[in-house]
Amino acid sequence: MPSNTTFDRLCAILIKDYKLQAAQLTPDAPLEALGIDSLGVADLLFNIEDEFGISLPPEPVQLLTVGDVARFIDELVARQQGQAGAPGTASPAALPEATSSTVP
Repeated sequence: MPSNTTFDRLCAILIKDYKLQAAQLTPDAPLEALGIDSLGVADLLFNIEDEFGISLPPEPVQLLTVGDVARFIDELVARQQGQAGAPGTASPAALPEATSSTVP
């Protein structure tokens, strides 16, 4: 049965592309601890664009945990569908700006 939630879909990408175990993937799991550095995050975001049919904004973002990435996806999907502020989505203010890595 296909996964429906953003978190589940994100976990499927992480398991497939980064060979991670499902047990490692919790919302508060740090990406760095999972072996995903800033270049890995950039690659992950390109995979997310394809999987979710969204476009990345030009502004850099800091994504430290798996949950941060899921919230970022939800916010982008909502914004790009014109439904910003829908229940279960993060507001832009909830997403911190990047201080270390940037996404091209």
